Amino acid sequence: MAFALGLNALLLLALLTLTPGMQPPPVDPRHPVTFELAPGPQAAEEKAQAQKSDDAPKEKTPQKQADTAIQPPRPVEKPPEKPPLPLPFIVLDSSQMASADIGKMPKKGQGQGAAQGDSAQVAGPGEGPGGVQLFAAEWYRRPRDAELSPYLPANAPGNGWGEVACKTVDHYRVENCQALGESPLGSGFARAVRQAAWQFQVLPPRVNGKVMVGSWVRIRIDYTRTVVGGGPGAGR
Repeated sequence: MAFALGLNALLLLALLTLTPGMQPPPVDPRHPVTFELAPGPQAAEEKAQAQKSDDAPKEKTPQKQADTAIQPPRPVEKPPEKPPLPLPFIVLDSSQMASADIGKMPKKGQGQGAAQGDSAQVAGPGEGPGGVQLFAAEWYRRPRDAELSPYLPANAPGNGWGEVACKTVDHYRVENCQALGESPLGSGFARAVRQAAWQFQVLPPRVNGKVMVGSWVRIRIDYTRTVVGGGPGAGR
């Protein structure tokens, strides 16, 4: 037993001697070395110039009055107003005024056709529909008895007349005829003239030698017991 204990003690001693000891890390006796790169010649020159500019005294620039002063608003300029255009008045000399006098114009015969002068206006402005000016009608072709008689009323008196206002259109025709008057009153002559007017052929009025197609004319038909037809009321 003593031998076994001694052997175990020797083994334990051998194990303790074989275990490496914990040694501290070695200390480097050298000190740490630091270094910096030297700037190149161009960088050194730029740095010197920048340092000189920073060291130089800065000049104070005067502040403009326009930056601090409040400018008043500019007035709005209005475009120049254009003068009104003159109204298209027709200027007549003394000779033209004399020729336009209706009272001095000669009466035309019933058989007279196209004339070269101006048409005579009916006295009294605005007698037509809507207040339009009427002209005395001139026949291009007088209506025949056969064109007028079918529209006469059966109980029409022996004598009388009917008068209408019509608008002139192309090819010497008239349209939109409206009754103006008749005699005797209630005879139906004005309605008969209006119904037969689609066959009428009249010359359009003329003003200063210009044909005024679209103007309104006054047409009168006189009726008698023996003769149907009549003038356009040129003497009125």
